[in-house]
Amino acid sequence: MVAAARNNLRRSEDLAWLITGPMGLFAVLVTLFLAFNEKPFAGSWLLGLLFLGLFLLVDLSPLVFQVRRQAFKVILTEIPTVLALYWIPPLTLILARVLALLISRQVRRSTPVKMWFNGASNAAGTAFACLIVFTLGPLHVEGAPKDAGPYEWAVLAVAVAGMATFTLAATVGVITLVQGRIPNRVLLQIILPGYVVSGINITTGLITLVIFQQGPWAVLLLAALGSCFVIAYRSYTQFVRQHRTLSEIYELTRAIADTPHNDTLTDVLLHRVRALLQVEYATLWLPALGRYPEVLLTARVDDSGLVDLTGVPEAIRRQVRETGETVAIGHKIGDESLRRVLNAAGSKDAIVVALRAGAAVIGTLEVANRLGESATLGPTDAQLLETVAAHAAVAVENSRLVQRLRHDAYHDSLTGLANRRRITAAIEESVGVGAPGEHVALLLFDVDRLRQVNESLGHGAGDQVLTEVARRLRACAPSGALVGRLGSDEFAVTLRVDSAEAAQALAGRMREQIRDQMGFGSLTLDVETAVGIAVYPDHGSDAATLLQRADLAATAAKTVPGSVQLFNAGLESRSVRRLALAGDLRDALDNDQLEVYFQPKVTLTDRRLIGVECLARWEHPVHGAVPPEDFVAVAEHTGQLAKLTEAVLKEGLRRCRDWAATDHPLSISVNLAARTLIDADFPTRVQELLGEYGVAPHRLTFEIKEEGVLDGTDRPMPTLRRLRDIGVRLSVDDFGTGYSSLSYLRRLPVHEVKVDRSFVQGMATDPADLAIVNAVVTLSQQFGLTVVAEGVESELTLELLQDIGCEVGQGFLFSRPLPYERLEAWFSAQTEAESTAAGEVRRLRAVP
Repeated sequence: MVAAARNNLRRSEDLAWLITGPMGLFAVLVTLFLAFNEKPFAGSWLLGLLFLGLFLLVDLSPLVFQVRRQAFKVILTEIPTVLALYWIPPLTLILARVLALLISRQVRRSTPVKMWFNGASNAAGTAFACLIVFTLGPLHVEGAPKDAGPYEWAVLAVAVAGMATFTLAATVGVITLVQGRIPNRVLLQIILPGYVVSGINITTGLITLVIFQQGPWAVLLLAALGSCFVIAYRSYTQFVRQHRTLSEIYELTRAIADTPHNDTLTDVLLHRVRALLQVEYATLWLPALGRYPEVLLTARVDDSGLVDLTGVPEAIRRQVRETGETVAIGHKIGDESLRRVLNAAGSKDAIVVALRAGAAVIGTLEVANRLGESATLGPTDAQLLETVAAHAAVAVENSRLVQRLRHDAYHDSLTGLANRRRITAAIEESVGVGAPGEHVALLLFDVDRLRQVNESLGHGAGDQVLTEVARRLRACAPSGALVGRLGSDEFAVTLRVDSAEAAQALAGRMREQIRDQMGFGSLTLDVETAVGIAVYPDHGSDAATLLQRADLAATAAKTVPGSVQLFNAGLESRSVRRLALAGDLRDALDNDQLEVYFQPKVTLTDRRLIGVECLARWEHPVHGAVPPEDFVAVAEHTGQLAKLTEAVLKEGLRRCRDWAATDHPLSISVNLAARTLIDADFPTRVQELLGEYGVAPHRLTFEIKEEGVLDGTDRPMPTLRRLRDIGVRLSVDDFGTGYSSLSYLRRLPVHEVKVDRSFVQGMATDPADLAIVNAVVTLSQQFGLTVVAEGVESELTLELLQDIGCEVGQGFLFSRPLPYERLEAWFSAQTEAESTAAGEVRRLRAVP
């Protein structure tokens, strides 16, 4: 690409011949005209050689003004030209001027196009000056110059000014032709300094002429004046150059400090460095590092933006990164082998400086191809670039720090996913730019049992679970989705969908794809999630509403088959209702307003009532009957669960004590939440209550849901063992709804297994449910466990349970949950006395 760019440059420079040719023809015609009309036409060749030397001297000491790719030079030719117009004939002057210029161009190794253009423009300009002198003169009398007075001074000044104007116009014309129109501001920067220098030089030339006319000793005064001028001029030039450099460095560092963003920082830095060092290429290279990709950008002359071209070979760049040392290559500096490598890439000189962050090299700052045929980069430029690189390195590190802070502000530190702030902003943006009829879905994944993992295996294991869930979500999410982590165990996926039904189907697929086991040493955990879905515009018009409703749906999803729930208005009203119940529940517990119902547990072989399950019921004075799942959830989230459990336990123990005093003692069962099993004081409180009510421990059974005792960890074991040691019976409730192995029951201190009603009720119609219940009964009996079947609602189900050997049943076939008084009435009405060897026993009547 660099070679192609250079070929385009050569083709554009060839346009200069359109001006070079006419100027050369003009110079030849004027020279011939003057040669035939000016006497003598040649003059003294010795004097001509002297002026050749003077022209050559000034040509090699130009003042340079840079304009785009071209180097516009103001050469101090006016001084010797004033003297030559006065002392030698036009032909000698033009030949000396052209020959001096061709020699100097050859020394500077100018391209043919530039060399011939400069030769033609200077020949034409000198011829034009001679033509003015010829027209306004004469300056010579019978072949010798006459004494110069004010008129002659004016003629010489006009002639040299005309020459300067001619060459200046030719230079501006060729730049415009090759590079395009020059802005007026830049044009003034060229013309004004050029005319000022020309005016000074013309005046100096006229003063020199006057001094020479005073006699040969005047040369000494002229030499002294010239020496003072040279010293002053060099000092001034050095001062101006230093001042300009310091000003530009100050502006550069201030611009870098005011540009904290990496995308604009590179643009500002490179364009200013390119202008500061007057080079064709200024390049910033930052190799790939961590989250940061590789950067290779270049500011090239005439390009307003940044390009991916570079004038420095990669081998040199890599060397600087490895060694950390500056590499400077030019006409008189640098290693010869590196110079050959650089020249092969099409560059004449280059400087590559390391960007450092402490002791580490984080990249390079490079410049290549000093503009101008004769100009070249040197040691001073290397020092200047090193100074700039030090500021640039600090700016790059600061920019990366800002990027890291911005990234951390919108991303989760553990998983690297977008955080709640980023998800909220993305939803707001999607909602704001959504097309008519377009839907924006928010899928909220709630990871199950994360708290149990943290409590039993430590937060490190919990972090592993979250990281793995994040990885799986990223892998299965559609390409246009944004995946984020909202909180401790909540992940969100937001994307555009065709409909709410499409979002629900996608949530189901993603949930199945992220379900898989995770191993922690010898333990294996299942990754289970509940998914709540909210869709714009069906369920809300802003991010806050959608997030709140997706969270409600996720909570509800934990209690529905498939664990995927689309938001509906009923969920919100239920949630609001639960919130309002929190205060009322506390009052109800304080004032004993909750009632305990009892559901019978019956032996299936002889239909004998052996116990009851204690179930809390709440009749709210305003809302009426509150579903147990509602007020139990409220109690769990408001810290009242222990108080609720104790209230039910006390009422059950009181009734158990009363039944023990009659002829039909009954056992009681009380449900325990999984959170209760982490309360180290709970077994002690149970023992105290048993003693307070005088109930034998074996009459009390605690029912814990399968997910509470079979969570794949040993977290509930201490509490379970202490309860067993007290003598309390333990039961696994809703067995079969989880994913735990039956063989795991052998490790638990439990006495009973309750088969979930979903399998029991399906036994009569689904062979698979029948097989599951049969397997649970068979294996449980082998482990010495009692099996209780929940949800017995038909005689056919009862017969099937009897056939497979199930011992105890519970369900509407026998009775619904009843308050204490109705339970007594039911027992009296539904039983009949039967004489046995052990005495009279009351059995339930056969249900028709």
